[in-house]
Amino acid sequence: MAASALRRGLLSSVSKYNKKHAHRILSVVDTSCGFEAYRPRLLCRACGLPDGVQQRRFMSSRNRPEGKILETVGVFEAVKQHGKYETGQLFLHSVFGYRGIVLFPWHARLYDRDITPPMSDSKPEPPGAHGSKEVKGKTHTYYQVLIDTRDCPHISQRSQTEAVTFLANHDDSRALYAIPGLDYVSHEDILPYNSTEQVPIQHELFERFLMYNPSKIPPFTARDTLKAWQEKNHPWLELSDVHRETTENIRVTVIPFYMGMREAQNSHVYWWRYCIRLENLGNEVVQLRERHWRIFSLSGTLETVRGRGVVGREPVLSKEQPAFQYSSHVSLQAPSGHMWGTFRIERTDGSHFDVRIPPFSLESNKDDKAPPAGYTF
Repeated sequence: MAASALRRGLLSSVSKYNKKHAHRILSVVDTSCGFEAYRPRLLCRACGLPDGVQQRRFMSSRNRPEGKILETVGVFEAVKQHGKYETGQLFLHSVFGYRGIVLFPWHARLYDRDITPPMSDSKPEPPGAHGSKEVKGKTHTYYQVLIDTRDCPHISQRSQTEAVTFLANHDDSRALYAIPGLDYVSHEDILPYNSTEQVPIQHELFERFLMYNPSKIPPFTARDTLKAWQEKNHPWLELSDVHRETTENIRVTVIPFYMGMREAQNSHVYWWRYCIRLENLGNEVVQLRERHWRIFSLSGTLETVRGRGVVGREPVLSKEQPAFQYSSHVSLQAPSGHMWGTFRIERTDGSHFDVRIPPFSLESNKDDKAPPAGYTF
């Protein structure tokens, strides 16, 4: 289901209700075909009705679609303003609305270009620079998570569910493989909840990575396989830098990942993956039409890339569905470089404006040993 159901039904509720209210998370289940269509709602235990629906009962007998019932998924917990969530924490994604579980945290450096540095710290921009003001990073927590596979069909138009890719460990230097349902989530994107189910998340890696332990909070602890997997693949999973910039209420967040080096035609080719999220922070409906990239390599080359949309799509960003997230790849014949650019955005009246993509570094400062060809347990 669209993330808008979560934003309207959940986010407004979290801000309205105080800690005395416990919220049950409900999903709609289509019993006629056996397919579970996830539509999160909050139910306040104090009043017994979904938040904002005190005047009408959600999915009442008058307007409930035939063959659909409500099932309880879990109970919301207080959002952590300080500290971090632990391995095994269940959550709803506050933007895309999927159910997930935390595997382990990453401590990244967030470079937010929307925060103006003090005048004493600012430096003049060199000629031809693309907004090259000095930005100081601050530590920010992200999480490696698993996505519930039941929710993947409902978010696939807004966020790629096979975005975490790796270089294959064989002769084909361009071959990639992905782990479906693996994601990186910022701390503020997590709406924590708990569940009495011993297997609350459906994912092929859930029971391989986690075990149920009712004596712990949260009651899911890491198996040795998860610890070994994290240690073995740390260079290719690690999230270190996050870059963010807002133009006319459109916020662009970029996270680059180094993937490794391969030899091709007697030269070294270095690969990176980058994840981009666009968010509409305003009320105006807009659509992404074009991308314009500038890619600088340490070898001295400067490449320009223009094209329609991104990953074959031209997403619409509205108040109801404000975000779109995707991943792509870039390769250089040098161990480092930089990327920056713009997205051409169209308004409903046909006018356009350019949204800046914050410049980010492509660094290969990790061990260049080949990543594994696949995961076996």
